[in-house]
Amino acid sequence: MQNISKLILALIIISFVACQPPQQNVDSKGQDILKKHEVNKSMEDIVNEFQDTIYVPIYSDIYSQSKNVSFLLTATLSIRNTSMSDSIYIEAIDYYNTNGDLVRKYTDNTLFLKPLESIDYVVDEQDESGGTGANFIIIWGAKNDKIKPIFEAVMISTQGQQGISFVTQGVSISRRK
Repeated sequence: MQNISKLILALIIISFVACQPPQQNVDSKGQDILKKHEVNKSMEDIVNEFQDTIYVPIYSDIYSQSKNVSFLLTATLSIRNTSMSDSIYIEAIDYYNTNGDLVRKYTDNTLFLKPLESIDYVVDEQDESGGTGANFIIIWGAKNDKIKPIFEAVMISTQGQQGISFVTQGVSISRRK
């Protein structure tokens, strides 16, 4: 009887955990991947030389054969500091759906990336909240306006023996000095 009670309790716990939405910034070890990048100041307090807003198109699904049939994709947003000497600071990484509605904020605090460091975020294949016109808006800054970080997304999926993958590039939509 005691073993049955333990089994039932284990099944309840497993069911509860399986129903929880995935935490977007948590790695497989349960650690928040952004904590080591956080700073306790606003980006305006750190960076007064240069700020920019980047738009990165994301396709969480694409049409196949007609507008009535879609193909779900996994999307990875990659942010890469290409500078060999300067850090970049990130104030916001926000995910919007096709209708322009905010779906998810990926940051609560200002983040920094040291020289040549990269971070990435994954939109799971089964996450249909973005749609075909989803995008990320990234607000970033640096102490030097010569830094040219890379903001890009890779979309990929496979079904059976067929696979699809492609890349999109971020574009500046609000450059400020």
